[in-house]
Amino acid sequence: MRILSVAGFTALFVVFLGFIIAGLGGWLILLGGSPYYLLVGIGLIISGGLVLRGSRLGPWVYTVTLLGTVIWAIVESGLDGWSLIPRLIGPALLGLWIWSPWVAGRLYRHEATSGNAVRVANLSFALMVVVFVFGSGYWITEARTKVFSAPSSRETAPQADGDGVAIGNWQFYGRTLSGDRFSPLDQIKASNVRDLKQAWSFSTNDLPKSGENSNGREFSFEATPIKVGDNLYFCTPHRDVVALDATTGQLKWRYDPGGDMSHNVYQACRGVSYYEATASDATGACKSRIVSTASDLPRLFELDAATGKPCEGFGTHGMVDLREHMGPVPPGFHFISSPPLVLNGKIVLGGWVYDNQTVGEPSGVIRAFDANTGTLAWSWDMGKTPPNKKLDPDETYTRGTPNGWGVYTADPKLNLVYVPLGNATPDYFGKERRSFDDQYSSSLVALDLTTGEERWHFQTVHHDLWDFDVPVGPSLVDLPGANGAMIPALLQTTKQGQLYLLDRRDGHPITNVEEKPVPRGDIPGERYSPTQPFSTGMPQMLAPKLQEADMWGATPIDQLLCRIAFHRMRDDGLFTPPGEKPTIGWPAFDGTSDWYGATIDPERRLLYLNTTFMPFQLQMLPYKRALDKGLFKPWGGWSEPYPQPEFQNNPQHGTPYSIVVKPWLNIFGLPCTRPPWGQMQAIDLVTKKVVWQRPIGTTRDLGPFGLRAPIGLPTGIFSMGGSVATRSGLVFMAATTDQYIRAFDGKSGETLWEEHLSAGGNATPLTYLGKDGRQYVVVAAGGHGGLQSRNGDEVIAFALPKAD
Repeated sequence: MRILSVAGFTALFVVFLGFIIAGLGGWLILLGGSPYYLLVGIGLIISGGLVLRGSRLGPWVYTVTLLGTVIWAIVESGLDGWSLIPRLIGPALLGLWIWSPWVAGRLYRHEATSGNAVRVANLSFALMVVVFVFGSGYWITEARTKVFSAPSSRETAPQADGDGVAIGNWQFYGRTLSGDRFSPLDQIKASNVRDLKQAWSFSTNDLPKSGENSNGREFSFEATPIKVGDNLYFCTPHRDVVALDATTGQLKWRYDPGGDMSHNVYQACRGVSYYEATASDATGACKSRIVSTASDLPRLFELDAATGKPCEGFGTHGMVDLREHMGPVPPGFHFISSPPLVLNGKIVLGGWVYDNQTVGEPSGVIRAFDANTGTLAWSWDMGKTPPNKKLDPDETYTRGTPNGWGVYTADPKLNLVYVPLGNATPDYFGKERRSFDDQYSSSLVALDLTTGEERWHFQTVHHDLWDFDVPVGPSLVDLPGANGAMIPALLQTTKQGQLYLLDRRDGHPITNVEEKPVPRGDIPGERYSPTQPFSTGMPQMLAPKLQEADMWGATPIDQLLCRIAFHRMRDDGLFTPPGEKPTIGWPAFDGTSDWYGATIDPERRLLYLNTTFMPFQLQMLPYKRALDKGLFKPWGGWSEPYPQPEFQNNPQHGTPYSIVVKPWLNIFGLPCTRPPWGQMQAIDLVTKKVVWQRPIGTTRDLGPFGLRAPIGLPTGIFSMGGSVATRSGLVFMAATTDQYIRAFDGKSGETLWEEHLSAGGNATPLTYLGKDGRQYVVVAAGGHGGLQSRNGDEVIAFALPKAD
């Protein structure tokens, strides 16, 4: 009786499951989707009903249903095992149970010989389905590692030290002002990289405080240290500046700028800068300086690189208050997240603003300060005429203008600094934007370092309604032109997956850029650009437009729910404008690549870029309706404390529309789109073709409901952080959520070495030469709040073993 109750319970479960799938499948058909789910739901109802009546036909009906499912799945998704998982794994495992001794075995209990043969045959079929799915998954991973061609240009002669940076140093965020993140070191190479071992680690003790990594608030250790002389310098998420011995990892000094950062929704600091002063303080201190910023209120400060003490002659006791001429700047509304650019005695910076909260947010003005004294050298404010005019004592910078929050790069020979601009706030409603907002939003601007005068600008998105900020300054590289002469070029990455190759002297495209028609929206009074610029002369780093078959899940049911959601949203591909009907952001504000940008090997003229594919849902809501729903609280303006909403609820105060922007996940917290969720590729900058492309990362340390799997499938996974390349042809990256640092062969994409980290390595690594003569590879392993990778507080160094 007990065994029969197991079979009966199984039959009732199968019938119940069949009604759910059939009901949802019928809804999907009404939305224009696949009829498969309705048919399979009916099959489950019949199978369960027959088992409940004690009929041997019940398991056979299930087998026929499973066979039909296998055929449908292969027709719809081919041999892509990761796409087959939600279609086949659950049904196959259920088939194993139905043909087990406790269910089908009871139906054949009087026919021991033939019954056992029947059950073994069906069990084998279900087991073969499981093996087939995972086998084809691993196979398709290898098949996706595509080497298209060998690099066209042979290696050129080793280049001279860029921007005067010593070969063993890493003086800027991207090693040099060019931002290529290329090291001329070659001690670690393909033949010995497998021998890399951890040399040292340093714990900052800077971890998330209560509430700093929940409800959309992000705590992220994104710092890339700089290495000058024998020291490493970096900042922690709470803005402590730390100096370490670059060879041993021992603490030299630490400085805490203080302040209350509880209002910041984003706790991160990507790095500090270095300045060799033209004059020291009267005491002889501060000849070499570390330049950084505080984020309680926007402050710029300088420290003696040797001692970590404030440089008294800079600003007021080492500090410059960046709120001057800015108007109201409540805590949490403006600070600097990226390292300032320091060149020719000037510190150039912009700043992060609290996106999508209100009209009239703090200005996106770009400013340069005297690196010796902290006095303002110039400002570039697009709302002024001319933009670099000196302000009167009572003037304020133009509020709400596009801001430059990413890392800047520069060309000292041209005396130009390249500033990546974001969007005018708020990002998703542009009816009230001014002409200069639309002229400069999501643009790259080249400014004269001496005067702040604009030399040129290039716009990547017209009337941006998607938060497609230009997230990082370009990487500079010299390339051969049609007549053989070298062209001073730059490569600009974008969130929307377009790669722009421009002449860095005047901003003209070197490769073809076309204006193509894009969809129009339906928000009353909004303006929509009829076209957008597409960089058709370069490879597109976009995933193809989504189809119903691209929907994914851990089980057939959550995949089915994603299919229903897909048909209920608007998706016209890239540049689908947000509206009151939910739309799919593919990509969205995090983009296919974000603040970390690209890496360039200038000797092989190869570009390396890791890309992420995370779907989002966007929905515009009339402001009053969103307020009534309690998505945010009313706010009376700058004289009142600001009521921070949940991160996904963007009030856009002062406009008629708010917007909800959230990841499009299934019921288990996994993306509704099939893998790969992350890739890496190499692009030949001479032929403008992809050399290789591969999924990168596994599902390790990822799981539903906050669980972290101890092993993972090589599906390709999300990444946040950049890579570095070396003269020996290696590429190092640690940005994936599976917490591995890896070394790749730059010519083929093959993984040559990997090491699991204690926390997410969601920062850009660096490599340098220690005073012991060894080459080190260093990364900050502290996790990323947005990706929910594991938090930590370590800076970890790897090196080859010491010679005996």
